[in-house]
Amino acid sequence: MSKLKGKVAFIGIGEVPTGRFPETAAIYHAIESAKLAIRDAGINKDEIDYVLPCAALFSPAFNTELVTCRIVEELGLKNVKKNCQVFAGGSSSTCATEIAASLINSGAASTILFVHADRLGTGVSLQGGIDLFAQAGISAEWEVPFGQHYSSIAAMSTMRYKHETGCTDEQMAAVCVSNRKWAELNPNAFFRKPLTLEEVMASKMLSTPLRAKMSNMLFDGGCAFIISSAERARAITEKPVYLLGEGGVVTHFVFSQESDVSRFGWARAGKAAFEMAGLTPKDMDIAEIYDSYPIYQMIGFEELGFAERGQGGEMFLKGDTWPGGRMPTTTNGGMLSQGHTGAGGACALMVETVRQLMGKAGDRQVKNAKFAVETAVGGTYMDAQVTILGTEIP
Repeated sequence: MSKLKGKVAFIGIGEVPTGRFPETAAIYHAIESAKLAIRDAGINKDEIDYVLPCAALFSPAFNTELVTCRIVEELGLKNVKKNCQVFAGGSSSTCATEIAASLINSGAASTILFVHADRLGTGVSLQGGIDLFAQAGISAEWEVPFGQHYSSIAAMSTMRYKHETGCTDEQMAAVCVSNRKWAELNPNAFFRKPLTLEEVMASKMLSTPLRAKMSNMLFDGGCAFIISSAERARAITEKPVYLLGEGGVVTHFVFSQESDVSRFGWARAGKAAFEMAGLTPKDMDIAEIYDSYPIYQMIGFEELGFAERGQGGEMFLKGDTWPGGRMPTTTNGGMLSQGHTGAGGACALMVETVRQLMGKAGDRQVKNAKFAVETAVGGTYMDAQVTILGTEIP
């Protein structure tokens, strides 16, 4: 993987708003996101020779259309040699980035389009969405029959982390407040109304100590990005964003088989990514940390080295991670405030990382951002994936 450092770059991104759009077909979210990415890259669409559509969870029929080249036809792409679906749950965007980088570096592809679109807000019933995320990636043999679901999993991680560190519920709630500060500035976010610590703490209990406003909600949405060789990127875009480092660790399938539910594999994955990039956490201008629940953003933040264990909560509480803070974190609002679109939660975070480094984040732009770290994870936090991107190659 070290051979890929600085060899490929993101040249364009696209994203549609996250929300509930009952009259909008899922293919619109995909095609509009792709068109925006093509326009952003400033390329002719027929320069795309490989398409990597991400899986959609709301409809097997729509997902089959993605597998069988509907995006290629809808966009009218003339020179695509392969349409191949990539899916690794919440870490799909990281997986796609690695595959795209390898294909380009090997000469098998030149310009690769990745697209995600889903309709988990309106494409399934409320109960259907609840059922899907009560069981997806959770052992049907050993855990589902005993009532295991994602909120209970997050609650267990939170309880263990609190026990080991002394973190307070208020500090955990501060993660939600921090993310909302960013979402207020994000036109694509669903939740843009200010959120206070008191509101989080007053919301109903879901799975002790997890409260309603510490949980994500399911929505419709889509995003896309385009990757090409670094050499070509420099010729066609003013500010390419280079892939500098990648690290990944798979730790379990069944949650009960994870040996440490308050650390996972983040430190190990982060170490590999930083070593590949030749950078350290101190070099990072932005931390785009996966946040399906606040506990996982907290763990990732600390395990990657942005705070000592048990000290991250105070940073979120006092505003270090907010707009204008010394360590801007999850700057699109994350799944807690932009909204959860299935695998798209981390896809949107990857797009946001590129957007910030390209200097295209508008009111929430982090000034002079040069290096950023992004994380992703699939299933019941079964893998830790860390990506480091930058506007220059160290």
